[in-house]
Parts: sequence; structure tokens; C-alpha cells
Amino acid sequence: MQEKIGIAADHAGFELKEKVKEFLEQRGWKVVDFGTESEESCDYPDFAHKLGTAMDSGGLDRGIAICGSGNGICMTMNKHRSVRAILAWNRELAVLGRSHNDANVLCLPARFIETELALELTVVFLDTAFEGGRHGRRVGKIGSGD
Repeated sequence: MQEKIGIAADHAGFELKEKVKEFLEQRGWKVVDFGTESEESCDYPDFAHKLGTAMDSGGLDRGIAICGSGNGICMTMNKHRSVRAILAWNRELAVLGRSHNDANVLCLPARFIETELALELTVVFLDTAFEGGRHGRRVGKIGSGD
């Protein structure tokens, strides 16, 4: 079965989104693009909520969300019950987000990283396994508040 990944960006992340999308397709992922479709100014929550809703419905295995700083789109993604989104701008953050936090959405700061690094972080995010164990207990507490 082909894995499905959703991708979303605002105007600041549009160009990087297109490059990451092409890269993912070359790696064999079925990519569902939630927009935006241009560099025309728009609001990142509109696209983050589309991706988050798709994650909540169970139709996607993972997600990538991109905006200028990565912060706003990450905050919005984490409003969705099934999303554990991380903001990463270096390899270690991507590894820890997956291995310790079982992140299922990678948020990238388009204005602060080069395309080559974004693609490297994408690979790390997709290829790093969740460690489970004590981390599983902690991840289990994220939504409950206990």
C-alpha cells in the first residue's frame, strides 16, 4: 500500500512546498496538496486546518506544513486532536520530534532554511522511528492533561 502524506503551506511557504512535494512524489509517496497554490498573500490557518481535518479523519499517514517562520502553522496544526506537529530547522529537532514525541506532522520555516536542508529534514522525519517506552507514556499524556 502506498503511504499518503498531506502537505500545506501559506504564501511564504509555497515555493518550498512545491519542491518538497516533488521530492516526496519521487520517493513514492502519494501527496495530497491542501494549498496554497501561489505566492499571493493568504492566511496559514486556512490551509493548516484543511490538513489537520484530513489527519483527524485518518486519511493520511503523515503531514508537512510550511509557513514563513513555521510557528503559526505549527500552532494551528496542533489544535487538531490527532496531530502531533513539530517545528524543525535542524536535524536533531527532527530526529527528537519523531523518536521521542511520535510527531506525525513536520512544520518547516521557509524563510529560515534552504531547500536542501528542508529535504534532509523531510527524509529524517519520514525515516526516523518512534522509540516508544517511556516516550510512549509521555506522548499518551499529551491530549489528556493528566
